[in-house]
Amino acid sequence: MNVKLNDNVLVITGKYAGKQGKVIAASPKSATVTVEGVNIHKKAKKARRANEVSSIVSVEGPIDVSNVMVVCPSCDKAIRVKHGLEGEKKVRVCPKCGAVLDKAYGGKAAKSAKKEEPKKRVRKRAKKEEAETTPETPDGDKAE
Repeated sequence: MNVKLNDNVLVITGKYAGKQGKVIAASPKSATVTVEGVNIHKKAKKARRANEVSSIVSVEGPIDVSNVMVVCPSCDKAIRVKHGLEGEKKVRVCPKCGAVLDKAYGGKAAKSAKKEEPKKRVRKRAKKEEAETTPETPDGDKAE
């Protein structure tokens, strides 16, 4: 499945054809996606407590992934996703403009970001032992 969470997609068939929205849920096993503002259903919500009020709420339903196309964020066109390599990682690429669709691998920005080494942990016990082993002068000052 070439559509991922938070992708901007264009619905190409059905009642909502031509509408764009953000993917809020993706289910690869059933090959469906839930798009914001598309395939709206009415659902009755029952009050579960004494202070709640029963109501009818609007809920987005899932649609088949074959009915949507990913919209490239840089060229703003509906595309078929192409796969390429960015370093050692396999990434999704726009075939029209060549932009990387995966936000974690945004090209130059991802390459320039270096992994910072974690801070070296210092044990408290070791600090106390060092403080005790340093000799003190009769005035109470520590000798250097």
